[in-house]
Amino acid sequence: MTVKEKVASLRNQMREHQIDAYIVLDSDEHISEYLPDYYRERKWISGFTGSAGTVVITQEEAGLWTDGRYYLQAANQLMGSGIDLYRAADAGVPTIEDFLCKKLSGGTVALNGRVASTEQVLRLRERCSRQGIALRTDLDLVGALWVQGRPELPQDKAVIYPLEYAGLTTAQKLQQVREQMERQKLDCYIVGALDSVDWLMNLRGSDVPTSPLFTAFAIVRPDEAALYADPGRITEPVAALLLQNGVQVRESQAFYQDIAHLPSRSRVGLAAASVNAAVYDGLGERVNRVLISDICQQMKAVKNHVEIQHIRTAHKHDGVAMVRFLMWLEKAIQGARLTEWSICEKLLELRSAQPDFKGVSFGTIAGYGANGAIVHYSPDPENCAELREGSFLLVDSGGQYLGGTTDITRTIPLGKVPTSHRRDYTLVLQSFIHLHSARFLEKTPGKCLDILARKVMWDNELDYKHGTGHGVGCYLNDHEGPNNFSSLTPLEEGMVISIEPGIYRAGLLGVRTENLVVVVREKKSDEFGQFCTFDPLTLCPINKEAIEPSMLSKAEVRWLNDYHRTVFEQLSPMLEPEEVKWLGAATSPL
Repeated sequence: MTVKEKVASLRNQMREHQIDAYIVLDSDEHISEYLPDYYRERKWISGFTGSAGTVVITQEEAGLWTDGRYYLQAANQLMGSGIDLYRAADAGVPTIEDFLCKKLSGGTVALNGRVASTEQVLRLRERCSRQGIALRTDLDLVGALWVQGRPELPQDKAVIYPLEYAGLTTAQKLQQVREQMERQKLDCYIVGALDSVDWLMNLRGSDVPTSPLFTAFAIVRPDEAALYADPGRITEPVAALLLQNGVQVRESQAFYQDIAHLPSRSRVGLAAASVNAAVYDGLGERVNRVLISDICQQMKAVKNHVEIQHIRTAHKHDGVAMVRFLMWLEKAIQGARLTEWSICEKLLELRSAQPDFKGVSFGTIAGYGANGAIVHYSPDPENCAELREGSFLLVDSGGQYLGGTTDITRTIPLGKVPTSHRRDYTLVLQSFIHLHSARFLEKTPGKCLDILARKVMWDNELDYKHGTGHGVGCYLNDHEGPNNFSSLTPLEEGMVISIEPGIYRAGLLGVRTENLVVVVREKKSDEFGQFCTFDPLTLCPINKEAIEPSMLSKAEVRWLNDYHRTVFEQLSPMLEPEEVKWLGAATSPL
């Protein structure tokens, strides 16, 4: 079916169930950003493939809400579909709640509560009730339509994440969780997010193409813990190790039954952002539902010393692959026919040769020229640009290594580029350096540091419509909360975060530079407090040919030279003589 035919079929279902508006999400029962293909209902009905977006369909209208990363992509993919684009971050654009309240007079809105977060449903329920609109969460109308060609649910087995990489046993992590439960006077804690469950249980899997996730729920009580998963996917050795750590394995179908039978008046903690609304509703009012921050998310954001050691090693191997890629590209662009897709394949080949490489951490973004302005552009063999000299190639990529997750962006000038391109490139570099070189008091919220990157942009009447950075997991998700530069989460030693400002000019170019860093304490502390800095994890040259040196201050030049010296010292022992020579030139002082 075409998108228009799918929407028409959904409207028929809506009339049958007396539904006035239906909300379609790309989500699963764990409110994941990264999904098995089985759950991509919004993509199926709209054709929009971005990782963030929501479709709302009424009998007369249809709209997609997405953020600034996807404006260009969504406009292209929705063309001719009959679905309007709502640029959610723009001034004057109605929220989904505002849209529904304006378009409906009473009536009923519906969505699938098993793939909607408790946070989203509670907000929508409260707003709808004020307008006399009913909200149903028990209908999966898209699931009833999407039968032919729907991917199967994952069936691979869970694997244990080795203790020598995890640093803590499951029993030790459970003890830390229970200490938090005691502080919050909780009788039970429900873990919904997959990366939280997998971190807690020291499990990994292959349920999601670019994240080593295994699908399961968990419930933790003061004296017991249970993991809910399909029994055929848990081997006897895995079950035995879990039991040794105090975890009982129960069938996945028992999860919703068990939450419905928790003791009355018990205090049950759950994270509204990562536990689905069907869980919240299933608990009912017979228990005290306590909405809290995800305890596991907070804990796994602060990496232990074992994790950090392996994360650094993973970035060294990734740096070797990147150096070999940049060296190859410099030569290949002179004669070979290259496309955005072919360079993705080459980068994968080079990463695959590194120790403990398990796959990419997200679909590689390789945008040449105007395609670089599409923030999450992704080429494919049939739809990709040929590389030519005279513009930028933006490559945002990463790897999953057994010891850690990497994410790096470099913007590469192909041949001589215009002065205006060089100016944009240098502004992004300045923005990047200003935040990367920050000194700040421990526990400073990331949001308070965002201005260090954006001030360069604002001073030049520029901005970028995405976050300046996100937390990153340890052989888990490339995007991890709660730490980023948009939230009030305090930054602590051991947190890993990306720094990635950019400039995007539609139809012309995209520039972004990205490193992963770890928060470290300075050795000295006094009556003014404990100060921290960002220590680079990413080890890869930043192209110097596109810089306008006259725009940089002495301090900015000094930072770049110091960073390049670190890159050379860390990577050169791992490279062949010819590669060391190339790296020496790429990291020579500016």
